[in-house]
Amino acid sequence: MNKLPLHKRTMILNMLVEGSSMRSISRVVGVSINTVTKLLVSAGEACAAYHDENMREVNAQRIQCDEIWSFCYAKAKNVNSAKAAPDGAGDVWTWTALDADSKLIVSYLVGGRDGEYALAFMDDVRSRLANRVQMTTDGHRAYLEAVEGAFGGDVDYAQLIKLYGVSPESAKGRYSPAECTGIKKRRIEGDPDIAHVSTSYVERMNLNIRMGNRRFTRLTNGLSKRIDNHLHMLSLYFLHYNFCRIHKSLGVSPAMEAGVSNTLHDVEWIVGMIDAMEPEPKKRGPYKKDISN
Repeated sequence: MNKLPLHKRTMILNMLVEGSSMRSISRVVGVSINTVTKLLVSAGEACAAYHDENMREVNAQRIQCDEIWSFCYAKAKNVNSAKAAPDGAGDVWTWTALDADSKLIVSYLVGGRDGEYALAFMDDVRSRLANRVQMTTDGHRAYLEAVEGAFGGDVDYAQLIKLYGVSPESAKGRYSPAECTGIKKRRIEGDPDIAHVSTSYVERMNLNIRMGNRRFTRLTNGLSKRIDNHLHMLSLYFLHYNFCRIHKSLGVSPAMEAGVSNTLHDVEWIVGMIDAMEPEPKKRGPYKKDISN
């Protein structure tokens, strides 16, 4: 089986996590768009498997959770009129849980924004933590039952609710929300330290996600066309962020700061995981010469 050289595969993955579009990558590297897509799928599967297996027993003190919006193929309001919209088309939300101290992405989930997804997300967060934590979310109501269902009383949970004023005429129809006029911190469960009730770090992570993924860039045609590839890209991005990228304020990767890893990895390490997941080539049978007339 033909395989791209290591340096080309490394270059493709590096460009993906730095926000380049798949077609621009195919032009720069000199490979077909199908080659870039196949490598993304393989990388996404390998990264998701590694995260699921190794992001366990995380020692954290403060967890911040949030969701970031994007869409696949078409926005939800346009799906019915879209031509040949695939399954999964419409609004897509990425749920993230971030350790406020190490900046580690402990858990993520891609899907809807309803209570079912909220519960699945919180169940996954709980399964990856080694100890009781203080958790902060925004005021999204789906979190209330989800946190209770996943953690019971074994969490110190509070919500940070932002209060907004009336949108000025100049802001209507734009992406910027109305001006935030204040916040309200509400204790929900346990005994959270009100001074540390915050979603600032996870909201800053939302900016990282939007800047580091072409699929999240607004007003472009770089959006995801298939929900599976959207998930593969995020799996690659989060593993690279956790294990391969030095956090500027920490001086080490988030995984190193959290004690999940003892070394800084690179993209060649991810390529090695891809190769390790590929099935071994089948042995060819003995060659038989055709002597028939």
